[in-house]
Amino acid sequence: MIDTEFTYGITEAHAAGLIKQYGYNELPASKPKSMIHIAAEVMKEPMFTLLLACSTLYMLIGDYNEGIIIFCSVFVIIFITFYQHRKTEKSLEALRQLSSPRALVIRDRQEKRVAGRDVVPGDVIKLHEGDRVPADATLLHSNNLSIDESLLTGEFIPVNKSHENSLINIIYSGTLVVTGSCLALVTHTGSQTQFGQIGTSLESIEKSSTQLQNEMKRLIRHLFLASLGISIVVVVSFYFTRGNFLESLLNGLASSMALMPEEFPVVLTIFLALGAWRLSKSNILTRNPSAIETLGSATVLCSDKTGTITQNKMEVAALYANHSIYAKDHFSNLNTETNELIRCLFHASAKQTIDPMEKAIKKLGDSINTETCELIKEFPLSKDLLAMTRIVRSDYKRTVTAYAKGAPEVIFSLCKLADVEIHTHMKVVHEFAQKGYRVIAAAQFSMQADFMPQHQTDIPFVFSGLVGFEDPVRPEVPQAIRECYDAGIKVIMITGDYPATAKSIADEIGIQNHEEIITGAELKQMSTEELARRIKYTNVFARIVPEQKLQIIRALKANGETVAMTGDGVNDAPALKAADIGVAMGLKGTDVAREASSLVLLDDNFASIVHAIRAGRKIYDNLQKAMSYIMAIHIPIIGLVLLPAFSPALPIMLMPLHIVFMELIIDPVCSVAFESEQEEKAVMNRPPRQTDERFFGWNKIVHSLLQGLLLLAIVLGVYFISIDEGHKPEEVRAIAFSALITGNIFLILTTLSKTRSFLSVITEKNKALIIITTSAMIMLLCTITVPALQKLFSFQFPGFNHFVISILSASAMLILLEVIKKVYNKSSAAIKVVKTSADS
Repeated sequence: MIDTEFTYGITEAHAAGLIKQYGYNELPASKPKSMIHIAAEVMKEPMFTLLLACSTLYMLIGDYNEGIIIFCSVFVIIFITFYQHRKTEKSLEALRQLSSPRALVIRDRQEKRVAGRDVVPGDVIKLHEGDRVPADATLLHSNNLSIDESLLTGEFIPVNKSHENSLINIIYSGTLVVTGSCLALVTHTGSQTQFGQIGTSLESIEKSSTQLQNEMKRLIRHLFLASLGISIVVVVSFYFTRGNFLESLLNGLASSMALMPEEFPVVLTIFLALGAWRLSKSNILTRNPSAIETLGSATVLCSDKTGTITQNKMEVAALYANHSIYAKDHFSNLNTETNELIRCLFHASAKQTIDPMEKAIKKLGDSINTETCELIKEFPLSKDLLAMTRIVRSDYKRTVTAYAKGAPEVIFSLCKLADVEIHTHMKVVHEFAQKGYRVIAAAQFSMQADFMPQHQTDIPFVFSGLVGFEDPVRPEVPQAIRECYDAGIKVIMITGDYPATAKSIADEIGIQNHEEIITGAELKQMSTEELARRIKYTNVFARIVPEQKLQIIRALKANGETVAMTGDGVNDAPALKAADIGVAMGLKGTDVAREASSLVLLDDNFASIVHAIRAGRKIYDNLQKAMSYIMAIHIPIIGLVLLPAFSPALPIMLMPLHIVFMELIIDPVCSVAFESEQEEKAVMNRPPRQTDERFFGWNKIVHSLLQGLLLLAIVLGVYFISIDEGHKPEEVRAIAFSALITGNIFLILTTLSKTRSFLSVITEKNKALIIITTSAMIMLLCTITVPALQKLFSFQFPGFNHFVISILSASAMLILLEVIKKVYNKSSAAIKVVKTSADS
């Protein structure tokens, strides 16, 4: 027997004190990077070297003010990098806390799910098959328990554990429950565990590069080589046209700064980190960053029913005993027929359980004061026999009885019922199933104490009755399924329920073609080719065992689908790993399932999966727009640096300080304003992205180049008009630079959305955008009006009326880009309508 004191557990207040005493249940992690460490990393970057070289050259030619300003800009960039790093680090730390394995503990006399890091010495933990042990502990009670300790020993054979033997009553952190269940008292946590003493650290796990990251590396390498080649050309051209080597070298460095693609890796890192953090705030934990890339291309969503589509709040809705049906309002102590069935169900269920059905049975059994019995032997549920049996001895009657519960057809077989009886009972099963109830049957047999069967099939059971469980559909699920269909995503429901129950639930939530159902028995007999053919038109699978999910996944992938699959059990892990997007349950899921998945639903809610797809599409869109903007804005910078190199008569337009000014706008805009921009219109009303679609396809590169060339043409137009009007070189530079900054801001406004106008973008109050663009315009105004800043930037103030052309030309570019966007969207919508009509 378990000591009553341990069943109460400790209090939350006591747990909080123990965390202060022993620390969190986690291994020592690397310390956050200091300002010095980040500064050292920035100094290794090519941009830092270029800025330092420019500052030195300005000092050499006697321009100390500009040299000092550029040198100081290094510290500004270090601060921005530090801020972005800390923001990303905080997001990752929060995600690390969320991703800590969940543990079921007893606190304040109640079972609670807490993060594994919050487990403390003295906690009483409950473990079931598939759970990862969160800390070293001593067994208080165990039932058929075996543990995989290969993580510690390298031996893959499960080790039997028992609370009755002091030699094998210790379980270790990080090991895995293979079979059975247990109640255990935590003795060591964190670095004091056996796992911690070995010194294994989660920090050592290397992340593999995603397709997007590899594509980014190739692009950066090509741009770096291009910048190196162009810089050499600029230095040579400037030297031969102007004859000043230091000035030539300075402009060569400026061209390198203009071409250097240092924003790409920063933006990618921040987008994925903050994107994962935003998903976590919506109860979705991203375990694999590549999942964010894949989410937008999902074409099929396979979901469990119980707890995902439904609320996982089982209660007994109806009982069938002695050929009579009893609704839940008619269960009472006075009803002998229902009491006998309830007693049978109660003793056939585990007392320490997290299974919703068994919890509902226990609640009902407690209501009729079911007697206490001693468990003698247990036959667990298996994939070959969907029934479980518990043999118990009554404390009062001193008799031994076998109680069984399971799938109706299996219980009928164990009871060896005649066809006529089976037919009669099956009518009730169908009636319950059509109401959406989950149906199981119960049976019992009293036996001599000296008779101990080897198998469930050896027991001559007597049929006791049927029970119908009600698990309400989550209210948000029908709308979420409609969103999936609007987004071109097929929804498949997979359940272990009876086909009629599955059909009823599928009809209620709006799954298409729910009349066509494939059962586990049919699936077992199907060839791969037949399943691949039938699965095109089948959206409901009933009576499915976990191992068959992998068969379904393979059939879908054979048809070219991109599959998201939910799962929670140990046996779901192969299917979760095989799916393009494995989605594990955070509440009722096992750690094995979570480790095999890309996403973890912290609330086990189907609507959260749909939200993840929506968020994934938004993150991908915004990342693509940010990269497109980076490519576009570098075109005019490159052009304005190169042009004077080939014509000594033209005044130099951009100097290193001007490019630094531009970078101070570009970096935060890309990593903050684009990242926080809201989703596109009808983001869930377009088909999934093709898996072979490149992030930097030629059409996107050409589009960015055209935008950049348009801005370059606008600025060059202002540049040459200013020269033609007879302005001094410093005035020309001020007017043209204002056109570049204004055009840059307008380019940001039109690029932030592919479907909404720039006016909508402004009115949607993107705080980061407002702050950055307002600051940029104020800084621009100061540089062209404040004498000290005019000198630093080599500007002269020609009068406000001469800047009208800068604003008008930038506005003309904005209007042209908005018209192109509108025309493109209208033509795309028309093509979509035509295609839809043709398909129908």
